[in-house]
Amino acid sequence: MAYSQTQLEALEAALASGMLRVSFEGRSVEYRSVEELQKAIAEVKAALAAADPDHPRSRVLRAYTTKGF
Repeated sequence: MAYSQTQLEALEAALASGMLRVSFEGRSVEYRSVEELQKAIAEVKAALAAADPDHPRSRVLRAYTTKGF
């Protein structure tokens, strides 16, 4: 699903105000807990970051060494 920055802002505003109900473009969602709302925010942030072509991807480098060659 494609998310927008406006949706993220609505979720964050609801979290900041202590509300569990978020309304956006005529639709309303009520989350069961703060944790569920936080998971939704994390999901939207991840989707927005993945959709941004300028966002650098995370890379993990692991070095393994032994004695000698």
